Amino acid sequence: MRWIRLFGAIVLLMAGSSVLAADAGERKFIRKGMAEGEVLHKIGKPDHEAFIRVVKGQPEEKSWTYFPHPRDAQTLTIITFHAGTVSSIERKIAR
Repeated sequence: MRWIRLFGAIVLLMAGSSVLAADAGERKFIRKGMAEGEVLHKIGKPDHEAFIRVVKGQPEEKSWTYFPHPRDAQTLTIITFHAGTVSSIERKIAR
């Protein structure tokens, strides 16, 4: 019984930390060279994903778009990945 409560507390703690990790306020701290997984952990899943170039045997290029959010008001963030790492970050004011 004690183990079940302990396990439940650990699961709740892990779930709470992942919600805090995906924070729109962190979008401005994304930098070139960051791994795709690190970006996903810091700011969560994108609102839109587009593949720029997918050619067999060559590095993949794609972009993730994050729409404005109360914690990152009026800012559209577009992150481009090349071979799984951030190659460019574009932040635009969207009104």
